[in-house]
Amino acid sequence: MKNPLRYQISEYDCGPTSLLNALSFLFEREEISPELIRNIMLYSLDCYERGGVLGQRGTSRMAMMFLSNWLDGVGKTGVLPIESRYLAGKDVYMGENSLLVDALRRQGTVVVRLNLEGDHYVLLTGVEQKRIRLFDPYLLERTIDDAAIECTEAHPKAYNRIVPFEYFNREAPGIYALGPVDEREAVLFFNQNTKLTAEKTIEYFI
Repeated sequence: MKNPLRYQISEYDCGPTSLLNALSFLFEREEISPELIRNIMLYSLDCYERGGVLGQRGTSRMAMMFLSNWLDGVGKTGVLPIESRYLAGKDVYMGENSLLVDALRRQGTVVVRLNLEGDHYVLLTGVEQKRIRLFDPYLLERTIDDAAIECTEAHPKAYNRIVPFEYFNREAPGIYALGPVDEREAVLFFNQNTKLTAEKTIEYFI
């Protein structure tokens, strides 16, 4: 059974929430062990704000890289059929030849850092033409005032926004912009049992 994707419960936990949503999107509830949940929460929310309060600057790039490598290691042990790959810099962009779009087309998912009035993590879950389906874990009090961004509550196990490619590729601040190239990061995730490959299906090429 797949769970609905969840919203963050504070102003700061978009990182661990998006990582947990990646697991919920890719795997059945019965496959996800409590150890995975524990370690994601244990190693995220590691940034101090200026007053010295831990967690109030969210989750660092180092923590995301560590958790990506750790989860990939979990997959190699056979505990859970998960693959993970950390990307940074010029590899993180939206386009027909991008690794992010390729992952989505192969039934993977992507946790990406972008802009939502500051640094923010969301989960990318699908692609349709030149638009991206994503689940934004920040529950807004009002609808986004932009006709190009589609907001929906009809797909709670998959996405709540559909956003055009060009929004992501902006370097200047703006909603869902990936920002300056040298500051970008993303984590690709796959379920090894459902990942599309050339060997498994012709659908990979379409």
